[in-house]
Amino acid sequence: MKLSRRVSWFLLAFGVWSWVIWVTFAKNLWKDGSGLAFDDAGDPTAYFWVHLALAVTSFVLGTAVGVIGFRGVQASKR
Repeated sequence: MKLSRRVSWFLLAFGVWSWVIWVTFAKNLWKDGSGLAFDDAGDPTAYFWVHLALAVTSFVLGTAVGVIGFRGVQASKR
């Protein structure tokens, strides 16, 4: 399958955007002071684990999409 240059750049930009958004989210989750992510004893709650799983999944998918886009950009230059 051959990707157009526009689609390749879009996928690459989406991969980068995904990392920026989810890294920010993970940092905010780790520093949560509202009591959602950590209980009174400082232990992680179910909210923390679910959202950490979402962040990790998004990192993996964002990386995969970004790699596909990067390869498409590289292929379009040849």
